[in-house]
Amino acid sequence: MRLPIDPQADRARRAWVPCPACDDARDCVSCAERRNCAAHWRYLIANEGPTVHLQCPGCTHTWALDTRPGRRRPGA
Repeated sequence: MRLPIDPQADRARRAWVPCPACDDARDCVSCAERRNCAAHWRYLIANEGPTVHLQCPGCTHTWALDTRPGRRRPGA
């Protein structure tokens, strides 16, 4: 089931991290070089301290990511 885009989603609040569900950026050169890509960004829905809540605009998957140093990121 595909979820709708969160009502809190705003294109001005974005993050550039891999989506753990669709991995749409796996072959993107910009993303591989950890540059801000015009195509593979995620909505930054909210944050609670170092934990950010994200949604992929492509597959609409939502997840939380701990951004503290030393924490493993999906796809890293």
